[in-house]
Amino acid sequence: MDSAQPRSLSDYLRPHGRRLWQGAGLLIVTNAFDKAIPWLLKDAVDALVAGTLGSVARTAAWVAFLAAAMGFVRTASRTRVFNVGRDVEFELRNELLEHLHRLGPSFFQRVPTGETMSRSINDLAQVRVMVGFGMLNIVNSAVAFGLSLACMLAMSRELTVWAVLPFPLLVLSARVLGKAMFSRSQASQEALGALSTRVQEALAGVRLVRAFGAEREQEELFEEANQNALQKNMALVVIRGFIWPLMIGVASLGTLLVLYRGTGMVREGTLTVGALVAFLAYVESLKWPTMGLGYIMAVLQRGRASFNRVREILDAQPDVVEVAGASSPKQIGALRVSDLSYQYGDRRVLDHVGFELPAQGSLAIVGRTGSGKSTLGALLARILPTPKGRVFLDGDDVTALRIRELRKTVGYAQQEAFLFSDTIANNIGYALSETSSAQARERIRGAARSAAVLSEIEELPDGFETLVGERGVQLSGGQKQRIALARALLSEPRVLIMDDPLSAVDAKTEARILDALEEAGKDRTMILVTHRVAAAERCDRIIVLDQGRVVEEGRHEELLAKPDGVYASLAARQRLEAELGTL
Repeated sequence: MDSAQPRSLSDYLRPHGRRLWQGAGLLIVTNAFDKAIPWLLKDAVDALVAGTLGSVARTAAWVAFLAAAMGFVRTASRTRVFNVGRDVEFELRNELLEHLHRLGPSFFQRVPTGETMSRSINDLAQVRVMVGFGMLNIVNSAVAFGLSLACMLAMSRELTVWAVLPFPLLVLSARVLGKAMFSRSQASQEALGALSTRVQEALAGVRLVRAFGAEREQEELFEEANQNALQKNMALVVIRGFIWPLMIGVASLGTLLVLYRGTGMVREGTLTVGALVAFLAYVESLKWPTMGLGYIMAVLQRGRASFNRVREILDAQPDVVEVAGASSPKQIGALRVSDLSYQYGDRRVLDHVGFELPAQGSLAIVGRTGSGKSTLGALLARILPTPKGRVFLDGDDVTALRIRELRKTVGYAQQEAFLFSDTIANNIGYALSETSSAQARERIRGAARSAAVLSEIEELPDGFETLVGERGVQLSGGQKQRIALARALLSEPRVLIMDDPLSAVDAKTEARILDALEEAGKDRTMILVTHRVAAAERCDRIIVLDQGRVVEEGRHEELLAKPDGVYASLAARQRLEAELGTL
């Protein structure tokens, strides 16, 4: 099935509409309580001026009650709205991870891992703040402005005009500065992503850095990325720092104008002292939303820029897409490749390749470096976008099969062994739902035995509970490769494709692994992608690739009988290397 189209922010908010409306309603109640207090204060001041102290005490009691009620309702409103932000972040993170699992090599070649991590963590946090804190304060500011202006108009239209005179300047400034805020927010997030990429690469390659004594060069590269991130963030800080005093200045200007004209109206007898005090309180209540408008603007612009960066990942198209109406594999294991060609950009790596492999048969794909062996293996497992009508599993076009079920049926052990930063047991038992039961442990041991790595695991201080470190840094290359092979064997696929699983092992270990693979291949179809003739000769059939074409095909003895062939040339060279190695 084709992946769903990425949703807009409103699509993520729609399921939470009820809570958002409830939060908005509670904000209205909160502000109603808040704006009632200055009105009561007006009567209290006028009563105090008149000397009627009894009414002042009653008013004070009402103010205390409203303040307590306002605190309770304010907490409830924030709980509802803030939680929506967290829920949207949760949904986006799940969708992002699910989509990342569908994306192919073309995306990860274009977007560095550190940049992807930055968007998955930092940018999602900014989206959460925008949805929760940002939306709450937008509603709160709008309600606060509306109610305050209504109360101010009820007291004095003239003073209200004086109070709002500076606000057109605020609107104009917000419009101009908002665009600058958005562009600088986006630049800041991109710089942070580049910095995350630099840190990730430095940590992943720490052994290589030490081996070459390149610590100083890495520090300089980090300093450059760090300095760039600092500059982009400082550019954002500068504009945010400019907005804040501007908002304060606009709000304070309104207060000064009201105080100037209001005292004159008190002297004229057209306004009471209590009304002036209450009016100033309402103007003051406009100050905080006004002052906070710059910060809210920054939150919204940064959140908007972050959401756009997340959307860039969600908009990325997977290399391999499941078609509508896809079916399940038949679980037999027969493969047929017909006139298969493939290219990376303008470079053709496979050229009209074709062969057939019966169920439970074994095939070696042999060739020099760059001949297209690994690409062919990845296309058979549909790790790369296999062309339609070219690869068939049990008579079914692999492009018409459900991807998840196809990957379970056709196991693929890639050349570069990847291990999670976990125990050896959990790495081998990755395909199991749990690895702690006695039955699961026995299967894990059996897979390790088949991959000729059991004895080495048992010799480790913690055995199968040994932590391998990030990407298996605690293990040798051969151990990593065999643990990855054990993981592939444990999944028990009907077809097992192994991409050069013997490249990091010695001749003795190679023989043990090949013996184990022969045993494991008795009830499944096996494809061995290799450049080693000693491994290829154990397969029922061999095809030889050269510059993406099948140039030779047959059994080991048949291909050796062609002295000018590619296979015979590889065999002669490897035999000579083995003889030289014994000297």
